[in-house]
Amino acid sequence: MQKPKFLKQKPMQKVMIALIPMILTAVYYFGLRVLAVLIICAVFAFLTEWIMASRRNGKVTQACFVTALLYGLALPPTVPYWVAATGIIVGILFGKEAFGGFGKNVFNPAIVGRAFVWICFPVELTARFVPVFSGFPGGFTSWSMSSTAVGPAFTETPGLDAITASTPMFAAQTYGYMTDLTSLFTGHIAGIIPVDGHNFVLGAGSMGEVSALAILMGAAYLLYHKAAQLRLMLSPIIGAVAMTVFMKYILGLSSVPDPMFVLLSGGLIYAAVFMVTEPVSAPKTPRTQWIYGIFIGVMIILLRYEGIFTGAVAFSILLGNMLAPSLDLWMKKIKAARAKP
Repeated sequence: MQKPKFLKQKPMQKVMIALIPMILTAVYYFGLRVLAVLIICAVFAFLTEWIMASRRNGKVTQACFVTALLYGLALPPTVPYWVAATGIIVGILFGKEAFGGFGKNVFNPAIVGRAFVWICFPVELTARFVPVFSGFPGGFTSWSMSSTAVGPAFTETPGLDAITASTPMFAAQTYGYMTDLTSLFTGHIAGIIPVDGHNFVLGAGSMGEVSALAILMGAAYLLYHKAAQLRLMLSPIIGAVAMTVFMKYILGLSSVPDPMFVLLSGGLIYAAVFMVTEPVSAPKTPRTQWIYGIFIGVMIILLRYEGIFTGAVAFSILLGNMLAPSLDLWMKKIKAARAKP
């Protein structure tokens, strides 16, 4: 078994730099355990790709670390370490290496891993949402916020006899409670909300999706350094907002949240900036990229409304990945037909 070489990739380095605001924000809100989860993901991503690359005489790419960070940040802060490790192994192995390695994969490997653990381990991923730290220094001096001991501000609340954890998206769909937009934008998602005689703790979902502000900082860096396509960022947002407006204001479906709530909750912006823009699994021409992104945005809203998974982002992107090659082929046929005399 030949020792594989290491391939440095400047675009991947830029993506990792763009993720720094989200990593720091996640540590501030959830504690130092965030770093442990990300390190575990990075180690197992590297080992999986190293083993496979050594067998095909290929190179270990820096893209495996980008995949590990994107996947890890899409997990809840209380995710068990073994679940995090299992998902990234599946993502690298079946999302990339099964197709021959970097540049040949049809699916986004981070999304493959995320969807796998979401389906296989739903209890481990959804049973322990926690509120965020606040004030200075936040989570930088704490390991994590316990899911059972959520702090004096919560445990000392008079009359609190039952606690259920809920994300803003789940709270909106289940209880009709709308988290204020400022909290969604900054990431300060915490509190005890009484609904119909039942109290629930409002907690954040995934570590990297908690703050739209941090995600937009990363987006600005990517666009400034030309490391991502603006149309791939905008198109899923346009598709999601347009579908929300259609369903809520034209079809009159009152259960569909307002467009701004849809935009700032459930990982839509995170997916648009870092997942949909993944260059290998996306279409290659400007027109097909617009169609691809809008399709993903529309599917996110449809699956949220009708599906059992409140986020629906991962499955929408996987559907888009399956559509992408056909979009490029269709566009080539259209151009060839127009070029004929």
